[in-house]
Amino acid sequence: MLEPYLYRMSLASWRPHSPTQCYPYHSMSQLDRITRINTMLSERRLVSRQTLLETLEVSPATLKRDIAFLRDNMNTPIIWDRDRGGYRLDASQSSGTPISVPSMWFSDKEIHAILTMQHLLANLDPGGLISPHVEPLMVRLNTMLGAADDPSEEIRRRVMIIGVGKRSLKLAHFENIGVALLRRRRLRIRYFARSSGEESEREISPQRLVHYRENWHLLAWCHLRDELRNFAVDSLREVQLLDWAAKDVSDEAISAVLGPGYGIFAGNRLQVARLCFSPERARWVANEHWHPEQKGWHERDGHYLLEVPYADHRELLMDILKHGRHCQVLGPESLRAVVAEEIAVMQRRCGTV
Repeated sequence: MLEPYLYRMSLASWRPHSPTQCYPYHSMSQLDRITRINTMLSERRLVSRQTLLETLEVSPATLKRDIAFLRDNMNTPIIWDRDRGGYRLDASQSSGTPISVPSMWFSDKEIHAILTMQHLLANLDPGGLISPHVEPLMVRLNTMLGAADDPSEEIRRRVMIIGVGKRSLKLAHFENIGVALLRRRRLRIRYFARSSGEESEREISPQRLVHYRENWHLLAWCHLRDELRNFAVDSLREVQLLDWAAKDVSDEAISAVLGPGYGIFAGNRLQVARLCFSPERARWVANEHWHPEQKGWHERDGHYLLEVPYADHRELLMDILKHGRHCQVLGPESLRAVVAEEIAVMQRRCGTV
């Protein structure tokens, strides 16, 4: 069993040590010892047991526990070389590259927080795109925590993340997009446009990957249309990573597309929607974030007035309609007309008109 105080150690109490530093008897914590062992094994081809015992000033049993901790918990492939009479790192081991002792240490609460964040990240997408790559780290953190029960399993059981409207993705497409974004490479894609029901092949230069309302969107320069376009990642039928460099678009141009309007849709003409919510619905809407530039205030009678900029009414229309009779559109007149037309069509479909 690992010493509990090792995990409660504050960052301020740990200091790196030089190879020549001497340690008073019983002054070295387990973290100090495993740091020292790791340094000695990394600097030398072979370290004898006696050298380690004298340097660390510990008993053989304590040395055995420290080496087991490095091997089992820190993924350091330490082996005992019987022929040469000492410990060394097994360079031929293929299960993983030896890692050094980290310059910071996590408390049990911090590890629980990391495990919770991993659970949240893994649920950002329906395919678990992040989880397979992070899971080995989570297993190691679980071991470091030293708990009898698996905390990550407990988190999965206790924390529920319910996504509405998620659409499935292909992991290979997502990974190719990530490589193209970070290495500034172009992509050749086959894209299905839901608005028209047609497919097209085009070459794009990825600029931003955006997770919005449970789904991923790729803002990229389309070399076919010669302009910035927004692509739903789940509508990518094929994604091929190309060798030539991507076209770079200025942050100002990207912000002009992503920043000013409401939602994920872009547009050239910016307008301000003026919405009035009932006193009942105001208790929720007043605390909601609709847009970075929104303005809202309470009226004396309890109604809540909200102003949000928008360039394309499609997404805003959906959010207005979901509040039903509790939301009144005060302006502009073009938005009032769109909402009224949509309600009229709904009434005809329901046979009420």
